[in-house]
Amino acid sequence: MFHVVINFCQNVKLQGVRISAPGNSPNTDGIHIQMSTGVTVVNTKVATGDDCVSIGPGAANLRIENFACGPGHGISIGSLGKNVNEPGVQNVTVKSTTFTGTTNGLRIKSWGKPSNGFARNILFQHATMNNVQNPIFIDQRYCPDRNCPDTASGVRVSDVTYQDIHGTSATEVAVNFDCSKRNPCKGIRLDNVRLTYNKKPAVASCANADGTTIGLVQPGSCL
Repeated sequence: MFHVVINFCQNVKLQGVRISAPGNSPNTDGIHIQMSTGVTVVNTKVATGDDCVSIGPGAANLRIENFACGPGHGISIGSLGKNVNEPGVQNVTVKSTTFTGTTNGLRIKSWGKPSNGFARNILFQHATMNNVQNPIFIDQRYCPDRNCPDTASGVRVSDVTYQDIHGTSATEVAVNFDCSKRNPCKGIRLDNVRLTYNKKPAVASCANADGTTIGLVQPGSCL
C-alpha cells in the first residue's frame, strides 16, 4: 500500500531515501504524509506504480527538495475531500524535482463532493518534466471508482504558484486546471512555464480557475 507513511508526526526529515517498485504495481505510493507538520524530504528518488509522494489531509509546513520521480503518478496533494469534515493542506514547497515517464507531474486532486477541506499556499518551483502525461494538473473531479458522485468539490484551492516548470509533455494538454464549480481555484500563478508536446508548444485547459501569468508561459495561459 505505502512504502513509507508519516502520520501524526512533527519535524521529520527523510534524506537520501531510495524506493523502487514496478510501474504497473497498484497502490504502491512511495511516501505518504498526512496529519503532520514540519516534514522535509530531500535528495530522494522514488520509482513506483502510484504516487511518488502523496500529501494527505492535515499536512502543513512541508518541504520536498531535490526529488526524482519515475515511473509513478507524480507528486500529489490529495486526494482531498473524501470526507465532509477534513483538515486542509497548507504551506507546501516542492522544488528542484525531476519527473520521468510519469502519468502526472505536479498534481492537486480532490473528490467531487461536499467537503470543508482546502489546499493553500503551495509553491512548485524548478521542475523538469520528461515525457510526462499531465505535467501540471488540478483535478477536482478525482474519482478512481466507477460510482462517482456528480457534485462539485467543496475543497478550496488557492494561492498555488508554478515557477520555472519546463520540459516535455506526453499529451497535448500539459496544463490542466479542472477546478470546482462550487469553489473555483483562486490565486493560481504561472511564472516562467515552458512545456512542449512533440517539439511544439503544448496546450492549456482551464475550468473555474482564476490567476495570473508572469514571464514566458508556454503553453499560453488560459487563466
